[in-house]
Amino acid sequence: MDIDTFTESLKHHTPPLGLTRQLEALWYDGKGDWEKAHDLINDLEDKQSAHVHAYLHRKEGDLWNADYWYRRAGRQRPSTTLEEEWMDLVKLLES
Repeated sequence: MDIDTFTESLKHHTPPLGLTRQLEALWYDGKGDWEKAHDLINDLEDKQSAHVHAYLHRKEGDLWNADYWYRRAGRQRPSTTLEEEWMDLVKLLES
């Protein structure tokens, strides 16, 4: 699934079938459901999940917590907008 198809799917009530947990979290975040997105990713330990988790806490405004998760992901907090980071994450996770 490419980024255009993914963003187009946000018009539906349910996420597309076959998404990874990380992409599903970003899908719910794209729908404005931060809580559901966080619940999906909260207990996962891999670096991709930590990256999504970091983004979600950055979006929440909890930069201390976001920076913790960026470190766990082996990344630094980006200087891009939240929208740009969301798009970059979707593209990264789709590849």
